[in-house]
Amino acid sequence: MATIEECRAALGQLAANLAKAEGGVKDAAALDRSLSCRITDLDITFVGRLCGGRIEDVTTVPGVPKEKAQIRLTMTGDDLVALVGGKLNFAKAWGSGRVRLQAGLRDVLRLRSLL
Repeated sequence: MATIEECRAALGQLAANLAKAEGGVKDAAALDRSLSCRITDLDITFVGRLCGGRIEDVTTVPGVPKEKAQIRLTMTGDDLVALVGGKLNFAKAWGSGRVRLQAGLRDVLRLRSLL
């Protein structure tokens, strides 16, 4: 089971990947939306903001936050680490229910190039 530190590092790597993205990926990441990533096996949620192609102001809250983010991901810590590390395909994980994505339809369409 991935630790909180490993999950935080994976999110940091994702943020770094977004910051150096180019083309369509950079355009998709240019959303300005609240973002949360719930790690079910650790019962924590990372909350922050996707803004200008970066993930900013990331904090950790226990359980489920009171306020719902505009873009919400839910998965295990191992799946987060595997996704960011390129060992888990997002589409397959999403299709099988291992990863949940909740967002408005427009956001999902823009985010598909990121995922």
